[in-house]
Amino acid sequence: MKLLEGKTALITGASKGIGRTIAAKFVEHGANVAFTYLSSVEKGQALEQELQADGLKVKGYRSDASKFNEADQLITDIMADFGTLDIVVNNAGITKDGLLIRMTEENWDDVLEVNLKSVFNITKAASKPMMKARAGVFINMSSVVGVKGNPGQANYAASKAGIIGFTKSIAKELGSRNIRANVVAPGFIKTEMTEVLDPKVVEGWTQDIPLKRAGETEDVANACIFLASDMATYITGQVIPVDGGML
Repeated sequence: MKLLEGKTALITGASKGIGRTIAAKFVEHGANVAFTYLSSVEKGQALEQELQADGLKVKGYRSDASKFNEADQLITDIMADFGTLDIVVNNAGITKDGLLIRMTEENWDDVLEVNLKSVFNITKAASKPMMKARAGVFINMSSVVGVKGNPGQANYAASKAGIIGFTKSIAKELGSRNIRANVVAPGFIKTEMTEVLDPKVVEGWTQDIPLKRAGETEDVANACIFLASDMATYITGQVIPVDGGML
């Protein structure tokens, strides 16, 4: 059963990791997919080729969601290319970890800009066509770190906590136009970023997770499919942890 048939979705930061799996799963479920990438140009172009499916439109855009004008232009381009925009997954994000005492202003600003300001930029631009259509879904990627904090990640935690407050607010603002907004908060998920970690450290972390394992990118993508689909039409303003029970 294809849960997103006939829908058009935008996924930001989809060239690797969780975003890439979300894009692939959305295509699998019948959605036309627009996605963005920034530094990973080759990976972005390869993904566009890879996801081309029968009768579905898939297009990658090189765009920096943290820049207000670029985000605005992106939505204009997607509307011109696809004619509609039903679902937005705000997934683009970076980390620049370090203890507060050593954190530079630049490391703070960069993380807040890419992780939080990009969500404002894209949501503001995409809400216009959605309000006109009186339908739409926003899925914003936070983290368990945004809920419980983490030493060495004050900038990342602040950005991810900000996403939660922002999403709850716009869910209240846009609900009367039949636009839903929810947050997915992944826990420890296996991605390219975690592959470089010491296996002993990873083992220590997984022992603290009730399900005793790291999550897969598919676990996060499946939650996004559900929230984007008509199975979740009465769910808005919520934070859905995908964390094996960490929270």
